[in-house]
Amino acid sequence: MNYELFIARRYLFAKKSHHAINIISGISVLGVAVATMAMVVTLSVFNGFQDLVADLFTAFDPELRVMPTDGQTVSMNDKALLRLKANDVVEVYTPVLEGQALVVQDGRQQVVTIKGVADNITEQGHIEDILYGDGTFCLHADVLEYGILGIQLAQQLGLQAFFENPLQVYAPKPGERVNIGNPLSSFNHDELQSPGVVFMVQQAKYDANYILTSLHFAQKLFEREGRVSAIELKLKENVPAEKVKQQLKSELGERFKVEDRFEQQSDVFRVMRVEKLISYVFLSFILLVACFNIIGSLSMLMIDKRQDIQTLRSLGANDGQICTIFRFEGFLISLAGALLGLVLGGVLCWVQQEYSIVTMGDTEGNFIIEAYPVSVYLTDILLVLVTVLAVGWLAIWYPVRYLSKKIL
Repeated sequence: MNYELFIARRYLFAKKSHHAINIISGISVLGVAVATMAMVVTLSVFNGFQDLVADLFTAFDPELRVMPTDGQTVSMNDKALLRLKANDVVEVYTPVLEGQALVVQDGRQQVVTIKGVADNITEQGHIEDILYGDGTFCLHADVLEYGILGIQLAQQLGLQAFFENPLQVYAPKPGERVNIGNPLSSFNHDELQSPGVVFMVQQAKYDANYILTSLHFAQKLFEREGRVSAIELKLKENVPAEKVKQQLKSELGERFKVEDRFEQQSDVFRVMRVEKLISYVFLSFILLVACFNIIGSLSMLMIDKRQDIQTLRSLGANDGQICTIFRFEGFLISLAGALLGLVLGGVLCWVQQEYSIVTMGDTEGNFIIEAYPVSVYLTDILLVLVTVLAVGWLAIWYPVRYLSKKIL
Protein backbone atom coordinates (compact mmCIF):
# COMPACT_ATOMS: atom_id res chain seq x y z
CA MET A 1 0.00 0.00 0.00
CA ASN A 2 1.16 3.53 -0.78
CA TYR A 3 2.53 4.88 2.51
CA GLU A 4 0.80 8.27 2.10
CA LEU A 5 -2.54 6.47 1.76
CA PHE A 6 -1.68 4.18 4.68
CA ILE A 7 -0.96 7.16 6.98
CA ALA A 8 -4.09 8.99 5.77
CA ARG A 9 -6.21 5.93 6.57
CA ARG A 10 -4.65 5.73 10.05
CA TYR A 11 -5.39 9.42 10.64
CA LEU A 12 -9.02 8.93 9.59
CA PHE A 13 -9.76 6.16 12.07
CA ALA A 14 -7.23 6.91 14.81
CA LYS A 15 -8.26 8.77 17.95
CA LYS A 16 -7.38 12.46 17.86
CA SER A 17 -6.11 14.47 20.77
CA HIS A 18 -8.95 16.95 20.37
CA HIS A 19 -12.49 15.53 20.29
CA ALA A 20 -13.63 18.49 18.17
CA ILE A 21 -11.63 17.15 15.22
CA ASN A 22 -13.68 13.91 15.28
CA ILE A 23 -16.89 15.96 15.37
CA ILE A 24 -15.83 18.16 12.44
CA SER A 25 -14.76 15.10 10.44
CA GLY A 26 -18.12 13.48 11.15
CA ILE A 27 -19.94 16.61 10.06
CA SER A 28 -17.88 16.65 6.84
CA VAL A 29 -18.81 13.03 6.10
CA LEU A 30 -22.45 13.74 6.89
CA GLY A 31 -22.51 16.84 4.66
CA VAL A 32 -21.13 14.91 1.69
CA ALA A 33 -23.53 12.03 2.44
CA VAL A 34 -26.59 14.31 2.43
CA ALA A 35 -25.56 15.94 -0.85
CA THR A 36 -24.90 12.51 -2.38
CA MET A 37 -28.24 11.21 -1.15
CA ALA A 38 -30.01 14.23 -2.67
CA MET A 39 -28.37 13.56 -6.04
CA VAL A 40 -29.37 9.88 -6.02
CA VAL A 41 -32.97 10.61 -5.06
CA THR A 42 -33.40 13.52 -7.49
CA LEU A 43 -31.96 11.67 -10.47
CA SER A 44 -34.03 8.59 -9.61
CA VAL A 45 -37.24 10.64 -9.53
CA PHE A 46 -36.46 12.01 -12.99
CA ASN A 47 -35.85 8.43 -14.14
CA GLY A 48 -39.21 7.45 -12.66
CA PHE A 49 -41.05 10.15 -14.59
CA GLN A 50 -39.22 9.17 -17.78
CA ASP A 51 -40.21 5.52 -17.32
CA LEU A 52 -43.78 6.57 -16.56
CA VAL A 53 -44.04 8.58 -19.77
CA ALA A 54 -42.47 5.74 -21.74
CA ASP A 55 -45.06 3.33 -20.31
CA LEU A 56 -47.90 5.69 -21.26
CA PHE A 57 -46.73 5.75 -24.88
CA THR A 58 -46.13 1.99 -25.05
CA ALA A 59 -49.75 1.15 -25.86
CA PHE A 60 -49.84 3.64 -28.74
CA ASP A 61 -46.31 3.93 -30.10
CA PRO A 62 -44.69 0.90 -31.77
CA GLU A 63 -41.38 -0.59 -30.74
CA LEU A 64 -39.87 0.65 -34.02
CA ARG A 65 -41.29 2.88 -36.74
CA VAL A 66 -39.98 3.02 -40.30
CA MET A 67 -40.84 6.14 -42.34
CA PRO A 68 -39.75 7.71 -45.62
CA THR A 69 -37.06 10.30 -44.99
CA ASP A 70 -38.83 12.90 -47.15
CA GLY A 71 -42.02 12.63 -45.08
CA GLN A 72 -44.09 11.49 -48.05
CA THR A 73 -45.89 8.20 -48.64
CA VAL A 74 -44.42 5.06 -50.16
CA SER A 75 -45.90 2.08 -51.97
CA MET A 76 -46.83 -0.89 -49.80
CA ASN A 77 -45.13 -3.07 -52.41
CA ASP A 78 -41.82 -1.24 -52.23
CA LYS A 79 -39.03 -3.84 -52.39
CA ALA A 80 -37.34 -2.48 -49.27
CA LEU A 81 -40.57 -2.79 -47.28
CA LEU A 82 -41.24 -6.29 -48.57
CA ARG A 83 -37.77 -7.33 -47.38
CA LEU A 84 -38.51 -5.72 -44.06
CA LYS A 85 -41.77 -7.65 -43.78
CA ALA A 86 -39.90 -10.91 -44.33
CA ASN A 87 -37.21 -10.11 -41.75
CA ASP A 88 -36.83 -12.92 -39.20
CA VAL A 89 -36.73 -10.60 -36.18
CA VAL A 90 -40.05 -8.89 -37.02
CA GLU A 91 -43.05 -10.41 -35.26
CA VAL A 92 -45.75 -7.87 -36.22
CA TYR A 93 -45.63 -5.71 -39.36
CA THR A 94 -48.30 -2.99 -39.45
CA PRO A 95 -48.68 -0.55 -42.36
CA VAL A 96 -49.95 2.91 -41.35
CA LEU A 97 -51.22 6.00 -43.17
CA GLU A 98 -51.61 9.29 -41.31
CA GLY A 99 -53.02 12.58 -42.54
CA GLN A 100 -54.81 15.74 -41.47
CA ALA A 101 -58.58 16.00 -41.83
CA LEU A 102 -61.55 18.03 -40.63
CA VAL A 103 -64.25 16.31 -38.59
CA VAL A 104 -67.72 17.78 -38.07
CA GLN A 105 -70.38 16.68 -35.60
CA ASP A 106 -73.57 18.56 -34.67
CA GLY A 107 -72.14 21.94 -35.66
CA ARG A 108 -68.80 21.39 -33.93
CA GLN A 109 -65.66 20.89 -35.98
CA GLN A 110 -62.06 20.04 -35.28
CA VAL A 111 -58.88 19.50 -37.30
CA VAL A 112 -57.56 16.05 -36.42
CA THR A 113 -54.99 13.46 -37.40
CA ILE A 114 -56.52 10.41 -39.02
CA LYS A 115 -54.39 7.33 -38.37
CA GLY A 116 -55.32 4.43 -40.59
CA VAL A 117 -53.89 1.12 -39.45
CA ALA A 118 -54.02 -2.51 -40.47
CA ASP A 119 -56.18 -4.97 -38.52
CA ASN A 120 -53.18 -6.41 -36.68
CA ILE A 121 -52.66 -3.18 -34.73
CA THR A 122 -53.92 -4.95 -31.60
CA GLU A 123 -50.90 -7.26 -31.81
CA GLN A 124 -48.47 -4.33 -31.65
CA GLY A 125 -49.07 -3.58 -28.00
CA HIS A 126 -51.74 -3.47 -25.34
CA ILE A 127 -54.10 -1.04 -27.00
CA GLU A 128 -57.05 -2.66 -25.21
CA ASP A 129 -55.62 -1.28 -21.96
CA ILE A 130 -56.24 2.32 -23.04
CA LEU A 131 -59.83 1.83 -24.31
CA TYR A 132 -62.84 3.14 -22.39
CA GLY A 133 -66.50 2.49 -23.10
CA ASP A 134 -69.00 -0.36 -23.41
CA GLY A 135 -68.12 -1.22 -27.02
CA THR A 136 -65.24 -3.20 -28.50
CA PHE A 137 -62.22 -2.26 -30.59
CA CYS A 138 -63.26 -2.49 -34.24
CA LEU A 139 -61.91 -0.75 -37.34
CA HIS A 140 -64.42 -1.91 -39.95
CA ALA A 141 -67.29 -4.33 -40.53
CA ASP A 142 -68.75 -5.06 -43.97
CA VAL A 143 -69.27 -1.64 -45.56
CA LEU A 144 -69.05 0.29 -42.28
CA GLU A 145 -65.91 2.12 -41.20
CA TYR A 146 -65.34 2.83 -37.52
CA GLY A 147 -63.35 5.55 -35.79
CA ILE A 148 -61.89 5.38 -32.27
CA LEU A 149 -61.44 8.92 -30.97
CA GLY A 150 -59.07 10.22 -28.33
CA ILE A 151 -61.00 11.00 -25.17
CA GLN A 152 -60.22 14.74 -25.20
CA LEU A 153 -61.20 14.99 -28.86
CA ALA A 154 -64.51 13.31 -28.09
CA GLN A 155 -65.14 15.84 -25.32
CA GLN A 156 -64.32 18.75 -27.63
CA LEU A 157 -66.89 17.43 -30.13
CA GLY A 158 -69.46 16.86 -27.38
CA LEU A 159 -69.46 13.09 -27.91
CA GLN A 160 -69.67 10.13 -25.58
CA ALA A 161 -67.82 6.85 -26.10
CA PHE A 162 -70.77 5.83 -28.31
CA PHE A 163 -72.44 8.25 -30.71
CA GLU A 164 -75.39 7.40 -32.94
CA ASN A 165 -74.89 9.88 -35.77
CA PRO A 166 -71.82 9.13 -37.89
CA LEU A 167 -68.85 11.48 -37.72
CA GLN A 168 -68.39 13.51 -40.89
CA VAL A 169 -64.79 13.54 -42.13
CA TYR A 170 -63.37 15.91 -44.77
CA ALA A 171 -59.89 15.86 -46.31
CA PRO A 172 -58.57 18.19 -49.03
CA LYS A 173 -58.09 16.56 -52.41
CA PRO A 174 -54.38 16.24 -53.25
CA GLY A 175 -53.01 19.01 -55.47
CA GLU A 176 -56.34 20.82 -55.81
CA ARG A 177 -57.06 24.42 -54.87
CA VAL A 178 -60.11 25.27 -52.82
CA ASN A 179 -63.08 26.26 -54.95
CA ILE A 180 -64.40 29.45 -53.34
CA GLY A 181 -67.78 29.04 -55.01
CA ASN A 182 -68.20 25.46 -53.82
CA PRO A 183 -65.60 24.66 -51.13
CA LEU A 184 -66.92 21.16 -50.44
CA SER A 185 -66.09 20.10 -53.99
CA SER A 186 -62.39 20.45 -53.11
CA PHE A 187 -62.65 17.94 -50.25
CA ASN A 188 -63.06 14.21 -50.06
CA HIS A 189 -65.88 13.29 -47.71
CA ASP A 190 -66.62 10.12 -45.77
CA GLU A 191 -68.22 8.95 -42.52
CA LEU A 192 -67.01 7.12 -39.46
CA GLN A 193 -69.26 5.11 -37.18
CA SER A 194 -68.75 4.66 -33.46
CA PRO A 195 -67.58 1.29 -32.08
CA GLY A 196 -68.58 2.42 -28.58
CA VAL A 197 -65.07 3.06 -27.24
CA VAL A 198 -62.56 5.91 -27.01
CA PHE A 199 -58.87 5.70 -26.14
CA MET A 200 -56.89 7.58 -23.51
CA VAL A 201 -53.09 7.69 -23.64
CA GLN A 202 -53.07 10.49 -21.02
CA GLN A 203 -51.06 12.64 -23.43
CA ALA A 204 -52.83 15.55 -25.15
CA LYS A 205 -50.81 14.98 -28.33
CA TYR A 206 -52.86 11.85 -28.94
CA ASP A 207 -55.98 12.21 -26.78
CA ALA A 208 -56.95 15.59 -28.26
CA ASN A 209 -55.94 15.07 -31.89
CA TYR A 210 -56.02 11.45 -33.07
CA ILE A 211 -58.66 9.18 -34.57
CA LEU A 212 -57.83 5.52 -35.15
CA THR A 213 -59.49 3.89 -38.14
CA SER A 214 -58.83 1.31 -40.82
CA LEU A 215 -56.01 1.62 -43.32
CA HIS A 216 -58.48 1.25 -46.20
CA PHE A 217 -60.54 4.22 -44.96
CA ALA A 218 -57.47 6.48 -44.70
CA GLN A 219 -56.16 5.45 -48.13
CA LYS A 220 -59.52 6.18 -49.70
CA LEU A 221 -60.02 9.49 -47.86
CA PHE A 222 -56.56 10.82 -48.75
CA GLU A 223 -56.52 9.23 -52.25
CA ARG A 224 -53.45 7.18 -51.35
CA GLU A 225 -54.58 3.71 -52.40
CA GLY A 226 -51.79 1.18 -51.97
CA ARG A 227 -49.53 3.65 -50.15
CA VAL A 228 -48.47 4.14 -46.53
CA SER A 229 -46.75 6.85 -44.51
CA ALA A 230 -45.07 4.50 -42.03
CA ILE A 231 -44.53 0.90 -41.01
CA GLU A 232 -44.86 -0.01 -37.34
CA LEU A 233 -42.87 -2.98 -36.10
CA LYS A 234 -42.99 -5.24 -33.10
CA LEU A 235 -39.89 -7.36 -32.66
CA LYS A 236 -39.73 -10.91 -31.45
CA GLU A 237 -39.16 -11.49 -27.75
CA ASN A 238 -35.67 -10.86 -26.38
CA VAL A 239 -34.53 -9.17 -29.61
CA PRO A 240 -32.65 -5.92 -28.74
CA ALA A 241 -34.45 -2.98 -30.37
CA GLU A 242 -31.33 -0.78 -30.56
CA LYS A 243 -29.35 -3.41 -32.43
CA VAL A 244 -32.20 -4.07 -34.88
CA LYS A 245 -32.67 -0.33 -35.40
CA GLN A 246 -29.07 0.13 -36.48
CA GLN A 247 -29.29 -2.95 -38.69
CA LEU A 248 -32.44 -1.69 -40.43
CA LYS A 249 -30.91 1.76 -40.95
CA SER A 250 -28.02 0.10 -42.78
CA GLU A 251 -30.28 -2.16 -44.86
CA LEU A 252 -32.93 0.43 -45.79
CA GLY A 253 -30.47 3.19 -46.67
CA GLU A 254 -31.13 6.92 -46.76
CA ARG A 255 -34.65 6.60 -48.18
CA PHE A 256 -36.02 5.59 -44.80
CA LYS A 257 -35.50 6.53 -41.18
CA VAL A 258 -36.00 4.16 -38.26
CA GLU A 259 -37.11 5.46 -34.86
CA ASP A 260 -37.51 3.76 -31.50
CA ARG A 261 -40.06 4.84 -28.90
CA PHE A 262 -37.79 7.51 -27.42
CA GLU A 263 -37.08 9.04 -30.83
CA GLN A 264 -40.78 9.02 -31.71
CA GLN A 265 -41.33 11.27 -28.68
CA SER A 266 -38.02 13.08 -28.92
CA ASP A 267 -39.40 16.47 -27.82
CA VAL A 268 -40.85 15.09 -24.58
CA PHE A 269 -37.79 13.08 -23.61
CA ARG A 270 -35.38 15.86 -24.66
CA VAL A 271 -37.07 18.24 -22.21
CA MET A 272 -36.87 15.63 -19.46
CA ARG A 273 -33.18 15.00 -20.13
CA VAL A 274 -32.44 18.75 -20.01
CA GLU A 275 -34.30 19.08 -16.70
CA LYS A 276 -32.37 16.14 -15.30
CA LEU A 277 -29.06 17.64 -16.47
CA ILE A 278 -29.84 21.03 -14.92
CA SER A 279 -30.75 19.37 -11.61
CA TYR A 280 -27.51 17.39 -11.72
CA VAL A 281 -25.46 20.57 -12.27
CA PHE A 282 -27.14 22.47 -9.41
CA LEU A 283 -26.74 19.53 -7.05
CA SER A 284 -23.07 19.30 -8.01
CA PHE A 285 -22.59 22.90 -6.85
CA ILE A 286 -24.33 22.06 -3.57
CA LEU A 287 -21.99 19.09 -3.26
CA LEU A 288 -19.02 21.40 -3.82
CA VAL A 289 -20.15 23.59 -0.93
CA ALA A 290 -20.54 20.51 1.26
CA CYS A 291 -17.01 19.42 0.38
CA PHE A 292 -15.62 22.71 1.70
CA ASN A 293 -16.41 21.39 5.20
CA ILE A 294 -13.62 18.89 4.63
CA ILE A 295 -11.10 21.76 4.49
CA GLY A 296 -11.93 22.73 8.06
CA SER A 297 -11.47 19.15 9.18
CA LEU A 298 -8.11 18.90 7.41
CA SER A 299 -6.82 22.18 8.86
CA MET A 300 -7.63 21.01 12.40
CA LEU A 301 -5.96 17.66 11.69
CA MET A 302 -2.82 19.39 10.40
CA ILE A 303 -2.53 21.35 13.62
CA ASP A 304 -3.10 18.20 15.66
CA LYS A 305 -0.47 16.19 13.75
CA ARG A 306 2.40 18.75 13.68
CA GLN A 307 4.71 16.51 15.66
CA ASP A 308 3.97 13.54 13.38
CA ILE A 309 4.77 15.69 10.37
CA GLN A 310 8.13 16.71 11.83
CA THR A 311 8.91 13.04 12.42
CA LEU A 312 8.04 12.22 8.80
CA ARG A 313 10.28 15.04 7.58
CA SER A 314 13.12 13.68 9.69
CA LEU A 315 12.57 10.32 7.97
CA GLY A 316 12.95 11.98 4.56
CA ALA A 317 9.37 12.94 3.54
CA ASN A 318 9.18 16.11 1.47
CA ASP A 319 6.43 18.76 1.42
CA GLY A 320 4.75 17.21 -1.64
CA GLN A 321 4.43 13.83 0.07
CA ILE A 322 3.05 15.42 3.22
CA CYS A 323 0.45 17.30 1.18
CA THR A 324 -0.47 14.03 -0.48
CA ILE A 325 -1.18 12.48 2.92
CA PHE A 326 -3.77 15.12 3.76
CA ARG A 327 -5.22 15.06 0.25
CA PHE A 328 -5.77 11.33 0.68
CA GLU A 329 -7.34 12.08 4.06
CA GLY A 330 -9.82 14.43 2.37
CA PHE A 331 -10.39 11.87 -0.37
CA LEU A 332 -11.24 9.19 2.20
CA ILE A 333 -13.69 11.54 3.91
CA SER A 334 -15.35 12.16 0.52
CA LEU A 335 -15.43 8.42 -0.18
CA ALA A 336 -16.99 7.67 3.21
CA GLY A 337 -19.63 10.36 2.64
CA ALA A 338 -20.27 9.14 -0.90
CA LEU A 339 -20.80 5.51 0.15
CA LEU A 340 -23.03 6.53 3.06
CA GLY A 341 -25.03 8.84 0.78
CA LEU A 342 -25.46 6.15 -1.86
CA VAL A 343 -26.77 3.72 0.74
CA LEU A 344 -29.16 6.29 2.24
CA GLY A 345 -30.34 7.38 -1.22
CA GLY A 346 -30.91 3.78 -2.27
CA VAL A 347 -32.89 3.07 0.89
CA LEU A 348 -35.07 6.17 0.43
CA CYS A 349 -35.77 5.22 -3.19
CA TRP A 350 -36.69 1.68 -2.14
CA VAL A 351 -39.04 2.98 0.55
CA GLN A 352 -40.73 5.28 -1.98
CA GLN A 353 -41.09 2.45 -4.49
CA GLU A 354 -42.58 0.06 -1.93
CA TYR A 355 -44.68 2.36 0.25
CA SER A 356 -45.25 5.56 -1.82
CA ILE A 357 -44.48 7.83 1.12
CA VAL A 358 -44.29 11.10 -0.87
CA THR A 359 -47.54 11.67 -2.77
CA MET A 360 -48.28 13.99 -5.70
CA GLY A 361 -50.99 15.86 -3.83
CA ASP A 362 -53.75 15.67 -1.25
CA THR A 363 -56.59 15.38 -3.76
CA GLU A 364 -56.99 11.85 -5.09
CA GLY A 365 -57.46 11.47 -8.85
CA ASN A 366 -55.94 14.80 -9.88
CA PHE A 367 -52.79 13.14 -11.22
CA ILE A 368 -52.00 10.12 -13.37
CA ILE A 369 -50.25 8.54 -10.38
CA GLU A 370 -50.70 9.09 -6.67
CA ALA A 371 -47.03 9.09 -5.59
CA TYR A 372 -43.74 10.23 -7.08
CA PRO A 373 -42.30 7.49 -9.31
CA VAL A 374 -38.72 6.36 -8.64
CA SER A 375 -36.34 4.32 -10.81
CA VAL A 376 -32.73 3.77 -9.73
CA TYR A 377 -30.30 3.31 -12.62
CA LEU A 378 -26.86 1.79 -12.08
CA THR A 379 -25.38 4.35 -14.49
CA ASP A 380 -26.67 7.16 -12.28
CA ILE A 381 -25.19 5.55 -9.17
CA LEU A 382 -21.80 5.33 -10.86
CA LEU A 383 -22.13 8.91 -12.14
CA VAL A 384 -22.90 10.21 -8.65
CA LEU A 385 -20.00 8.27 -7.12
CA VAL A 386 -17.53 9.59 -9.69
CA THR A 387 -18.90 13.13 -9.30
CA VAL A 388 -18.60 13.11 -5.52
CA LEU A 389 -15.04 11.82 -5.58
CA ALA A 390 -13.99 14.22 -8.36
CA VAL A 391 -15.58 17.26 -6.72
CA GLY A 392 -14.17 16.29 -3.33
CA TRP A 393 -10.65 15.90 -4.74
CA LEU A 394 -10.84 19.23 -6.61
CA ALA A 395 -12.22 21.03 -3.56
CA ILE A 396 -9.27 20.08 -1.37
CA TRP A 397 -6.40 20.09 -3.89
CA TYR A 398 -5.28 23.73 -3.60
CA PRO A 399 -6.48 24.42 -0.02
CA VAL A 400 -4.36 21.54 1.33
CA ARG A 401 -1.29 22.94 -0.41
CA TYR A 402 -1.99 26.42 0.96
CA LEU A 403 -2.73 25.23 4.51
CA SER A 404 0.38 23.04 4.61
CA LYS A 405 2.54 26.10 4.01
CA LYS A 406 0.76 28.17 6.67
CA ILE A 407 0.33 25.52 9.37
CA LEU A 408 3.15 23.08 8.86
